[in-house]
Amino acid sequence: MSALPWLHDEDFEFPDPATALIEPNGLLAAGGSLAPERLIEAYTRGIFPWFEPGHPILWWSPDPRMVLFPAELHVSRSLARFRRRSSIRITTDSAFQDVITACAGRRRHSTGTWITQDMIGAYCTLHEMGVAHSVEAWQNDTLVGGLYGLAIGDVFFGESMFSHADNASKLAFTWLVPNLAALNYRLLDCQVSSPFLASLGAREIPRSEFLKLLPLGTDYGRNQAHWPLQ
Repeated sequence: MSALPWLHDEDFEFPDPATALIEPNGLLAAGGSLAPERLIEAYTRGIFPWFEPGHPILWWSPDPRMVLFPAELHVSRSLARFRRRSSIRITTDSAFQDVITACAGRRRHSTGTWITQDMIGAYCTLHEMGVAHSVEAWQNDTLVGGLYGLAIGDVFFGESMFSHADNASKLAFTWLVPNLAALNYRLLDCQVSSPFLASLGAREIPRSEFLKLLPLGTDYGRNQAHWPLQ
């Protein structure tokens, strides 16, 4: 950990993502805080926090990067058939804290880092600011799946999802993507690869290509007017 650049609370500057470690893939820096302004700055530079309870905050920018271009969403015939027959109801921003808390109860795709209580608090603050959003899947009045992430300009930065019923998170995801496309979102950042995301059309691209997509796609000032999903 001592070889990593150490961020101070008052310093919002991040190292160049190109300097991130190869192993573990994308580890860029440690320290700092989860202040809203720092988090927004991180995401607009292709960086996100990911750490375990009791450890310093770690900042990541993996190479390659898993992304989904909305036009490339893949809905299998079986999922489309399930969706037509399902009684699951989808909402957005109706239960953000419940969604992120449920996501904290399971491991992230592929690596097993937990969502900490500090992260829950930080992202709930971003939700109150109109930056972080959730999509919920309901069976009757029970929350059975969902996802959350950040909407900045025309990029949605996906963070995590959960499912307590068959295909619930897939239904939330496949509801979200066409709605993003209708609002001219260009990109959904999925962060790291997983078979689950690949089955829905996400693919890996080089970090250098991903970073080139961000400057035109990230504009915090446009964010609140750019999320009228209902």
